[in-house]
Amino acid sequence: MPGKSWLRFVMAALIVLAVLPDTAGASSPGRTPVVLFPAFRLTRLQVNVERQTAAPGCPRSGTFQDWYRNDHPSTVFSQVCQDRLLTLRYDGDRSKPMPERFSEQPGVTVRIAGHGRTDSAPFYEPLYRALEDRGYRRDADIRVAGYDARLTPDMGGFLERTRRLVERTYRENGNRPVHLVGHSNGPLYAQYLLTHTSRAWRDTYVHGFTSLAGNLPGQGLLYPVLFTGLNAQDFGYPATRENAVSSALMYLTAPSTYMSASDPAVFGNREAVVRDTSTGRSYTPRDYRKLFADAGLPVASELADHYLGFVRFTGPRWFPGVDAYAEKGSGLPSVVGAQLDGLKPGQVITTDRFLHRDGDGNQEDITNEAVEAWRAMPCHRFSLTDNPGIEHFALPGDRNVLGRLLTRLAQPRSRCLSG
Repeated sequence: MPGKSWLRFVMAALIVLAVLPDTAGASSPGRTPVVLFPAFRLTRLQVNVERQTAAPGCPRSGTFQDWYRNDHPSTVFSQVCQDRLLTLRYDGDRSKPMPERFSEQPGVTVRIAGHGRTDSAPFYEPLYRALEDRGYRRDADIRVAGYDARLTPDMGGFLERTRRLVERTYRENGNRPVHLVGHSNGPLYAQYLLTHTSRAWRDTYVHGFTSLAGNLPGQGLLYPVLFTGLNAQDFGYPATRENAVSSALMYLTAPSTYMSASDPAVFGNREAVVRDTSTGRSYTPRDYRKLFADAGLPVASELADHYLGFVRFTGPRWFPGVDAYAEKGSGLPSVVGAQLDGLKPGQVITTDRFLHRDGDGNQEDITNEAVEAWRAMPCHRFSLTDNPGIEHFALPGDRNVLGRLLTRLAQPRSRCLSG
């Protein structure tokens, strides 16, 4: 028979186990947790409307969700009404810090639906399933750092909210550093996090960073969108003038539009982003001030001055400071601009009016190759892998891309001396 001291030990252990928090959802100590940063408008947003008066003719109260491939689009709020209610108000008072100049329409509140959970970004099912096949568990060691795609990462509490998510994921998975995975615009937000945290924080909490077609220097497409609009439901262009107007005005006051547009410091005059057929004049990213002046859009010029190139990444001070791996597609015609009939917002455009160059079908080669600047990053690993013929939105589900991601998750991170 066991002795009394042994029995006391067993009873004490059972009591301790009974009061410990439930860890059934935690990761195995051997797996590197993942936090995903979704692409532009691939985060589910919940929009609540209460007694609004900003959009006459639209419902005064109700709810709708906004995200790419929304499988339950609103039958109450039309696309035009959604655009008008999601159009940010801008206060031109220059005494205010720029992030404080933006506000929602009265009566409108917007939040991320299921922040941190995988169901907040349903598009990435192939990625989630590939991780699950290796033993990962959703919402335990796979989490999602969603964001409001209208806002830049210095707004809406993004930085503090995402820091807490990474730290919680680290703690709840055996104090294992977390790997950040970003797609398209997602790497802008991940990069902002990495460059606005301390070296000690990154050394503690971050395993590495995988950028899937990161839109780090922006893309030319966003300039014509200011005149044509773009619908998040299917990333199609508005087919009616009313929708083109509502969508273009929404993008004109969203700071992320300018953050996501091609940065003149990187692009210079290497691509035409707008051609005005009424005057025969072409505009490159370097000509953005002239473009907005000719269009009579002074607020756009003001926002562009502040937000073009907003997320820095090219100089040593702005390197991510962790092991970084990039993937890109190539060999596909990609829209970088458009021919417009004048420079008035609200134009309905047809596909024969687009301007193209090589890329992944969404972002051009200049954008996807700009991350090569990180080859100069000391100590930490960096690679850029080309995936010829793989389209932008297919990258996160591509078998070879996912295979490389899984390999990198299993690798120990580089050990670099603090500088």
